[in-house]
Amino acid sequence: MLTSKQKSFLRSEAHHIDPIFQVGKGGVSGTMLRQIEEALEKRELIKISILQNNEDDKNEVAKALAEGTYAELVQLIGHTVILYKPSVNHKRIELPRTK
Repeated sequence: MLTSKQKSFLRSEAHHIDPIFQVGKGGVSGTMLRQIEEALEKRELIKISILQNNEDDKNEVAKALAEGTYAELVQLIGHTVILYKPSVNHKRIELPRTK
């Protein structure tokens, strides 16, 4: 679990990142989850857009993305999901320490 300080740090890191995945009418699929997991391994922090034609609740989509990739949901703002998962081989982000 991330602390509020760590989530705040990750939100600021994600500010300049463009979304690299889109969840459309088809919703969240297994193939999409595998691709997102691979992207998280390389980048650690990614943004995903939920398109207007997606009929699912955006909170449920965000939850499904986080759970399906074993990542932390940093933020859901508007229709943009920010996910974080520490990389095994490409560690780049150093989180602020907790007490």
